[in-house]
Amino acid sequence: MRARNRELLALVPVALLVTAGFTAVFITKSEQIGDLSLTYGGYFLAACLVCHLFLRFRLPYADPYLFPLCALLAAIGLVVIYRIKEDLAFDQASVFVLGLALFCVTIVVLRDYHVLERYRYLIATAGILLLLAPRLPGIGAQVNEAYLGIKLGPVNFQPSELAKICIVIFLASYLAENRELLSVAARRFLGLTIPPLKHFGPLLVVWGAAMLMLVATRDLGSSLMFFGAFLALLYVATARFSYVLVGLLMFGAGAYLLGSGISHVSDRVEIWLDPFGSTATGAGQVQQSLFAQADGGLFGRGLGESLLRLPGPFAPDCQQPFPECGSILPAPHTDFIYAVITMELGLFGACGVILIYALIAARGFKTAVMAPDGFSKLLAAGLTAIFALQAFVIIGGVTKVIPLTGVTLPFVSFGGSSIVANMILLALLLVVSDAARRPRAEAGGVVS
Repeated sequence: MRARNRELLALVPVALLVTAGFTAVFITKSEQIGDLSLTYGGYFLAACLVCHLFLRFRLPYADPYLFPLCALLAAIGLVVIYRIKEDLAFDQASVFVLGLALFCVTIVVLRDYHVLERYRYLIATAGILLLLAPRLPGIGAQVNEAYLGIKLGPVNFQPSELAKICIVIFLASYLAENRELLSVAARRFLGLTIPPLKHFGPLLVVWGAAMLMLVATRDLGSSLMFFGAFLALLYVATARFSYVLVGLLMFGAGAYLLGSGISHVSDRVEIWLDPFGSTATGAGQVQQSLFAQADGGLFGRGLGESLLRLPGPFAPDCQQPFPECGSILPAPHTDFIYAVITMELGLFGACGVILIYALIAARGFKTAVMAPDGFSKLLAAGLTAIFALQAFVIIGGVTKVIPLTGVTLPFVSFGGSSIVANMILLALLLVVSDAARRPRAEAGGVVS
């Protein structure tokens, strides 16, 4: 139970940070302090304590830091979204509670997560169908030239968030069973390792189908995440760097063909190479984002002090504030929320957010190292890799390290699909962690 005690202690500063953040926003908006910030902080702590008690009884040996770190990211997101628009924050808080409920349900249903191995092809099919859903007539929704979501009445959902978990489960299961055949039976050609097609073929078929669906929906951010997770799991399973090299060459060729053949992609690349000289649609969004981040300096303008004034000259196609929340930044609550954090909390605050993601990745990969069997190792590594890649893709796009893509910043950006899917991902990671850390006597001699 010492692990759970550390988890409980780690949740206390999270609640204090939520309270302090809401207090700072209230002071900026009304120039007076009330007890409402304490109430919000208390609600957040109460919700997290319920999950902590659940983990204490269901997963007593699970990693004690993963849940508090994810809760800290959710707290940062709630405060920043509340600062942008109060109604959005209340919606995000409701989805966060729903995510916590599904988090608990996932742990109860998948306590024996090895059952997923038996249904890997069914899970892979479900993942591909989820990726295809946004292109279905009547329910598909197009946003910024990409088919990202589905709309069923009042409910909007991004199926790629759940599809990423399905694809990782399939890859982990298939590679755990065929890792030796892919490594030992491989042949060398021109210095590269060529795996046997009869064992590598099913892997390529499912992965290729997923990639085709993502290209069809023009969801480039998810494409990059899936491809990165595929290479990471392939390397972990086989320890063959040549597979990664071939994969990178394939990615380079595919990126060139897409960049020259699809205007949506070529515009993103053009903006990335020269955002201030580009005339492509959306260049002004990246320009304003860079101005906002530069305006934050080292320590930021303070919560509630940004977006109320002009951080730099308006871009040619942005003569008026963007309609979302009346902000001069585009999509400040979704795609560009990291720019808001940098502007209000400065470079130190932004680097603190990156550090939290790095710590989550470190704890996730540690779980993979400690896992008792091949499937557990690959599942933990894949879930951690795709989570870290998602954070890198959006932060890299906003900071102009890579072309901008439309994925959400995990646990921080506004979006119900992302919160729910990442809560399920966290639940799976904690279930694997509990099995890895459970004493051998209690685990029946399976786990050391």
